[in-house]
Amino acid sequence: MALRIREENFDEEVLKSKLPVIVDFYSDSCMPCRQLGVTLSELEEDYGDRIKFVKVNVNFDISLAERYGVMASPTLLFFKEGIELHRLKGLTKKEVLIEHIEKIK
Repeated sequence: MALRIREENFDEEVLKSKLPVIVDFYSDSCMPCRQLGVTLSELEEDYGDRIKFVKVNVNFDISLAERYGVMASPTLLFFKEGIELHRLKGLTKKEVLIEHIEKIK
């Protein structure tokens, strides 16, 4: 299961990570977020040894959402070596996620 992170540990868990990281900016009340969460859990089973999956709740960590210009949930940010490489907004098909994962692993 993806690690829930906050402002306090974002830099350590994401920007300083030795593995590429997918950050899921989500909201508990968002149905597309829940649907995407299921897909991300499946992908974590397949790629969890090569990609780190983390979650940021936009309702509790507004400052992180603002810091990265996240205006809607779900939004996925793909990081490698502390640099954002890709961004996907909204409910995204598994095949599209795999394409982006393959670009950063």
